[in-house]
Amino acid sequence: MGKRSAQCKFPVARIKKIMQADEDVGKVAQATPVLISKALELFMASIVEETAKEAKSRGAKKMSVYHVKRTVHTNDTFDFLKDIVAKVADPVENADGAGEARGAKRRKTTKGDDSE
Repeated sequence: MGKRSAQCKFPVARIKKIMQADEDVGKVAQATPVLISKALELFMASIVEETAKEAKSRGAKKMSVYHVKRTVHTNDTFDFLKDIVAKVADPVENADGAGEARGAKRRKTTKGDDSE
């Protein structure tokens, strides 16, 4: 077998290092981290695509961490991530209708009128 025809999107050497950090893992075949890299690439493409659909369905122009949370909760494929996204705050509506995460710090604005 010659050179790898496809470039990996995720660093194979780092994947191998992470795998070998587990004391139960012995030697790792050369192809294994390459396959893990490809699987990770396909997984990331899938979750990003589904999150983009979620964001569009809600009329958002940008994807947010909340959209990822909604994707995880509405798609059985991503069930294993529910514990991780549970900590993500749900957005609340502002007076102007824009969503903001609960607990997010808001910038104070002054209107130049200091009298009370």
